Amino acid sequence: MTKVIMHGCNGKMGQTISSLIADDDEIEIVAGIDARDEGKNSYPVFAAIGECTVEADAVIDFSVAAAVDGLLDYCAAKNLPCVLCTTGLSGEQLAKVEETSKKVAVLKSANMSLGINMLLKLLKEAAQTLAPAGFDIEIVEKHHNQKLDAPSGTALALADSINEQMGKSYEYVYDRSQVRQKRGAKEIGISAVRGGTIVGDHDVIFAGADEVVTFSHRAYSKAVFGKGAIQAAKFLKGKPAGMYDMADVIG
Repeated sequence: MTKVIMHGCNGKMGQTISSLIADDDEIEIVAGIDARDEGKNSYPVFAAIGECTVEADAVIDFSVAAAVDGLLDYCAAKNLPCVLCTTGLSGEQLAKVEETSKKVAVLKSANMSLGINMLLKLLKEAAQTLAPAGFDIEIVEKHHNQKLDAPSGTALALADSINEQMGKSYEYVYDRSQVRQKRGAKEIGISAVRGGTIVGDHDVIFAGADEVVTFSHRAYSKAVFGKGAIQAAKFLKGKPAGMYDMADVIG
C-alpha cells in the first residue's frame, strides 16, 4: 500500500485524485494540505505542509506556485518523494526543484496524461523529418477560464520536446501582435486560448508548402491527469534521490 499526502487536496484536481484513490486498493491518502477545509474529506487536512505530522511514502502536488517552496523544503527535510504537478513556476523555483532532487526523489511533469507523454515522443520523430524540410511549427493550447498561467506548462513541454530534438535552435514566440514582420524560420509560435470549461486541448501544427500535419490531444476530464499522478506516486515510492518524469513511469 502506498500512502500519500495530497497537497492541494480541496482544489479540483485534489478532489478528482481523492475520488480516484478511494477506489484503488493499492494507494491511500493519509493527509491533505489546503488553506481551506470544509470537512468533506475522509483524511485529516492541514492548512500548511509544515503543520503535517502524518507519515507517508510520497506527496502528490496539485496546488499553486506560491506553495511550492514550502513543499520542497518539507520534502527535503522529511526525505519524502514528491510528484510535482503545479505549473507556472519561476526560474528560481525551477532551480530549487533541481536542488531538492539531489536530496529526495522528485517527479516533475507539466502534464500527467499518458497520451500527452506519448505525444512528446512522437513530436521528436516528426520534428526530425519535417523541420529540416522547411515546415513551420505552431502550438495552440486551450484551457478553461480559471487557469492562471499562459501558455500552459504542457504547451511549453511540447515545444521543448521539439526544440531539444533540433539542438535547441528554435526561439519561442508568444505574441506576434506588436511586431509587423513575417515569422522567422527558426520560431515556434505558442498561442493560448482561455474560455469556458475546456479541460485541456493542444494542437501542434507543422505547416509546410501545400500540406499541413497536425498532432492533437484532447482531455475530456481531469481524471486523465489524476490517473497519471497516482501511477507516478506508486512508482516514486522508495526511489532514490533524483529527477524523474512520466517517461520513467510509462517506460
